[in-house]
Amino acid sequence: MDYFAAVRAFLSAAELQSFSKTAHQMAVKTSTVSRYVSELERDLGIALFNRSTRGLVLTEGGRVFREHALLALEALEDARQVTSSLNRTPQGLLRVTTPSAFGRLHVVPHLPCFMERYPDIDIELVATDETLNLIDARIDLAIRIGVLPDSSLMARRLAPHRRIVCGSPDYFRRHGTPSVPADLAGHASLRLALLPDDRWLLAPVAPAADGAANRASDDNAAAGPTLVELKGRFRGNDSEAVLELALAGCGIALLPTWLVDPMLRDGRLVHVLPGWEARTGQAEPAIWAVYPPKKIVSSKVRAFVDFYAERIGEPPRQDGGPTADATTP
Repeated sequence: MDYFAAVRAFLSAAELQSFSKTAHQMAVKTSTVSRYVSELERDLGIALFNRSTRGLVLTEGGRVFREHALLALEALEDARQVTSSLNRTPQGLLRVTTPSAFGRLHVVPHLPCFMERYPDIDIELVATDETLNLIDARIDLAIRIGVLPDSSLMARRLAPHRRIVCGSPDYFRRHGTPSVPADLAGHASLRLALLPDDRWLLAPVAPAADGAANRASDDNAAAGPTLVELKGRFRGNDSEAVLELALAGCGIALLPTWLVDPMLRDGRLVHVLPGWEARTGQAEPAIWAVYPPKKIVSSKVRAFVDFYAERIGEPPRQDGGPTADATTP
């Protein structure tokens, strides 16, 4: 008996409730399907179907065998795909979504190199600050920033995400430089509308290597996270708009290092309260590659994630890059 063919015939018959329909689907004779099922029943020593004029109905034994047979075939298909993918060139259309500013600064600049390395992958980039439903929007991969909510999606951490308090040198000359988080209440804050309210939660950063920084970090840690009430004349839903106003000296902003590092390096912005960073909770925020749950990640998705883990995970920014690791949010 061809056991694999017999099991496939049984599963098809259980679904279609008909030997003749199964025979048509498998492109064999009805007698062949009947013989396969009979041979399975002899081998198992139990009837798999109750036959009637209305069709086929699984027996209790048939239901048990079907449940385990489905798992076995699924495992076999997984093994086939995993093995064949070892010799498969990543190819096809890859739909990627990314936050607008991050995509423009850290995804698009590397696309020429990625497309040269993988000539058989076509890219469709959806740049938006809206959190899209990956399944409904037919998205293969999303770059997301912050703390991931619990979900069935799979994710890989690509890099850290730090938001720091900063402003222009001119602003601090005119209004003074805050030395503790509570001082921010007296400053004009440039607020991002994407945050839940007009408050910043600042938490102590991890201790640094030198002694003075360690003492400052220890003092901050003793104080614990601080919630600061904000005031100011500007709110916006675009981080680059907030950045422009900060550069113009209109107030203090809370912005990610991946956006402001060039301005910090050339002196157009000043990082204040260096012993503190913004947090939204206990979980550490990060930059993530997120994709729908599948037992086997497609080669085009894996190629993109591995490529950008190399690029984004290196230390081109002030705070350096992390070691990427896989996780499930």
